[in-house]
Amino acid sequence: MAHTLNPADWSLIQAFLMVAEEGSLSGAARKLGASQPTLGRQIKTLEHQLSASLFTRQARGLELTQTGAALVAPARAMRDAMGQITLTAAGQSARMSGTVRITASVMTSMYHLPDIIAKIRLLEPAISIEVVASDDTRNLLYREADFAVRMYRPTQLDLVTQHIGNIPLTICASKSYLARMGPLQGAADLMHHDFVGYDTNPALIDGFRDIGIEVTRDFFKVRCDDHATYWNLVRAGCGIGFAQGSIAKDDLDVMAIDAGVAIPSLPVWLVAHEAMRHTPRIRRVWELLSEGLKPLIAVHP
Repeated sequence: MAHTLNPADWSLIQAFLMVAEEGSLSGAARKLGASQPTLGRQIKTLEHQLSASLFTRQARGLELTQTGAALVAPARAMRDAMGQITLTAAGQSARMSGTVRITASVMTSMYHLPDIIAKIRLLEPAISIEVVASDDTRNLLYREADFAVRMYRPTQLDLVTQHIGNIPLTICASKSYLARMGPLQGAADLMHHDFVGYDTNPALIDGFRDIGIEVTRDFFKVRCDDHATYWNLVRAGCGIGFAQGSIAKDDLDVMAIDAGVAIPSLPVWLVAHEAMRHTPRIRRVWELLSEGLKPLIAVHP
């Protein structure tokens, strides 16, 4: 006889869905901020309540059984419903006080947000700010953040967006690198210099291709996907790299380089779920953050 699943056991369904999407207990634990043993117990509890096996263990991780695979779609529908319940309830809050959680890229969080958030705290001391500095895409639909600063235009439905403007990018290198290797003599000289690139991110390879230069991953002699580490590698003299123009300009150890090629700018978007956009404290932080980011566009057009 099958056991009945307690309708309140959303945590069990959440654990099942995250393990199904990540393919392992370790990956799901990182996403949920839980321990592997806890997730393992939750999966076993759910299997017991449903009288069904949901996963089989494989060399590369966990694989869904036929029953488990059939439950993924309804589990996702339940997650969507829970997200809507949370968003709707939170969106009804009329208080100017409370917490606002912002997610932004590592570089934006390091170089642009601190001064803005300090001003927000002075103007609105009843609002607490949480910053999620991450280059991963955070899903606003599930309240991983109240709103986001994105360097691309989001395409998800039910999101409100505002294009703040574009921050220019620049080619740059440390003064120590240029003293050692000599100046860059235009686009034709690009292939004779060392470049700092990304490890798995293809953005720079695609960017070179867009200006008519075919390179591979091996062209970049030092590689790193973490943008903060990437910038410090450039600053240390590991090679020529790319950075936001405002950040490069303010660093006395770095010089911008005119390579004679067009460098695209970086769009800046504010994004929130439409159910949260009209919550007073979120609307207020949105306004102040938008105001704080605009000088970056105006000063560095």
